Amino acid sequence: MVLVDSSVWIVYFNGAPTPETERLDALLGLEPVGLGDLILAEVLQGFRLDKDYRTARKLLTSLTIYDLLGRDLAIRAADNYRMLRKQGITVRKTTDVIIASFCIQHDLPLLHADKDFLPFVEHLNLRTAL
Repeated sequence: MVLVDSSVWIVYFNGAPTPETERLDALLGLEPVGLGDLILAEVLQGFRLDKDYRTARKLLTSLTIYDLLGRDLAIRAADNYRMLRKQGITVRKTTDVIIASFCIQHDLPLLHADKDFLPFVEHLNLRTAL
């Protein structure tokens, strides 16, 4: 299973070829691909046209969707954020902290195109799918 971040899905639905979207395209249909509930919300809220929204919703809801946060993971995410802060690293978005912490906790590789995940790769052993 590979978890795919909104930073990849958004570019994918816009049709832009990047190493991350090419990897996603290669994974779809061949390997299990999933996303988190927060990622689903981030991606779907960005569609302006109802037709595009319905198409994306149909595709995304056919995949495995994880509930990303509960009490234990909320604490783990806070711990991870604090650990990075002690090293002088500030992650800009709490959503990214939650996604990275979920992937680390469940040993899932993350396909992303967001530099905010790099400290998690370097310091907390987040696996990437690229």
